[in-house]
Amino acid sequence: MTALCFLSTAFEVKHTANGRYGILLSDLWIDTGLHCGECLQILLDGRWVQTRMEMDAERNWYLVGTPYRGDLEYIQARI
Repeated sequence: MTALCFLSTAFEVKHTANGRYGILLSDLWIDTGLHCGECLQILLDGRWVQTRMEMDAERNWYLVGTPYRGDLEYIQARI
């Protein structure tokens, strides 16, 4: 299981050149490739929600327990 380091700064989820989503702060990559099962928090309806990255059978990324599926860019997240 991935250890979580909670940061006070919110980052954006962005699609990277390697085909994975990563965590971007301004123009600095914090994490260039999130993997299935990797835990993070996202801002959902004004509060931080614990979730994890997964991929479905059609190879679409989604965040468990959230409405986010497919295009995950620009979601505010923290790890």
